[in-house]
Amino acid sequence: QVTLVESGGGLVQAGGSLRLSCVASGLAFGRYTMGWFRQAPGKEREFVAAITWWDGVKYYADSVKGRFTASRDNAKNSVYLQMNSLKPEDTAVYYCAAGRNIYNNYDYWGQGTQVTVSS
Repeated sequence: QVTLVESGGGLVQAGGSLRLSCVASGLAFGRYTMGWFRQAPGKEREFVAAITWWDGVKYYADSVKGRFTASRDNAKNSVYLQMNSLKPEDTAVYYCAAGRNIYNNYDYWGQGTQVTVSS
């Protein structure tokens, strides 16, 4: 009964921007850390960003610091990822997840949304 649904992916030119959204249902959203992960073709899924449930602190992978901004709206059961200055190496399927930690051990996952950055 827990569902996470991502949206906002698409095809953009290098240097462009996208804003991803994830809407959750069936869980106490305000008591879960929300994370963003991505998986490029032929590569393992990697951590992108997270916002803790206990203090709202944001964490980012080094590869996206200064370019991506995560946010959450507990009243809307939603988490967002603003992606600026996109690079071709950002091309991947992006997933949102809900859990009790920061970098791993997430309990629930969305289906993913494709982000493609052309050069």
